[in-house]
Amino acid sequence: MVVFNPKSGQGDSDLPAFIAFLKDAGAQVTERELVPDRPMSSYVEDIASFDVVVGAGGDGTVSSLAYASRYKNVPLLAYPAGTANLIAQNLDLPRAPLALAQVVAGAHAVRVDLGEIEVKEQKYGFAMLAGAGADAAMIRDSEELKEKFGAMAYVMSAMKQLNPKKTTFHLVLDGQKREFEGIGVMVANFGMANYRLPITSDISPSDGRFTVVLMKAGNIMRLVPNLIDSVRAKLNLGDPLFSGNLETIEAKEVTVVAEEPFPLQYDGELHEETTPFTARILPGAIRFLTAAKKADLDT
Repeated sequence: MVVFNPKSGQGDSDLPAFIAFLKDAGAQVTERELVPDRPMSSYVEDIASFDVVVGAGGDGTVSSLAYASRYKNVPLLAYPAGTANLIAQNLDLPRAPLALAQVVAGAHAVRVDLGEIEVKEQKYGFAMLAGAGADAAMIRDSEELKEKFGAMAYVMSAMKQLNPKKTTFHLVLDGQKREFEGIGVMVANFGMANYRLPITSDISPSDGRFTVVLMKAGNIMRLVPNLIDSVRAKLNLGDPLFSGNLETIEAKEVTVVAEEPFPLQYDGELHEETTPFTARILPGAIRFLTAAKKADLDT
């Protein structure tokens, strides 16, 4: 089953070539185009009749499909048809349609966790991360730039966050209360940003826990040293050189309340002024197709 978003990535994803490769190899392919206002769960009601599900779209499409398919035990391919495609990048997937068809044929899958976020009594799923504050504002500001600049829209938007709003966050992490002043909170399942650069070290999508990132820096650019530390840790180059801008805490459930309402995003899907929210881990909820080993997905 191929579930695709025709609006993702400006409609240029080589998906027809990918489907042709599958058919040439003898696969029976059912295509389902996403339409507005139809719940994702309705597309996978007969998921047990399929050997593989392909989600072709941006991160929002892939994570929504993964959440609708949770615990169904049918492997999912995160076909990179969006702008950033961070889920596909975290899974170390190729971009060429033939190589992606070969990943399907190889049938190797890793079982990973998903996140479930509850906002105003509504529940949604996410695979990568949910965030309130500066990262959500960055995604909000990138929307009008994506059509013209593609992935560079995120870089341009980050540059606009040199003086983001700061507030006091009140957290409940597995029942323990915590507060801090900062520019945002990220609840991470996968841990790599663009170009597979680690957001921070020690994030695993298969350990049954989130890594909650407290963003204490005064602006986005002050997080660059922490990115350098994360790369150094990934390459085993020694102890951190920088500290103080970020703090990480592991938790299975986290509630976030901000004294000032902040925008919220999960896997690139933006919701305006929606703190508070609660995120819960769904251990081993989905099997993603990838040639990578499970350990390769950790930061």
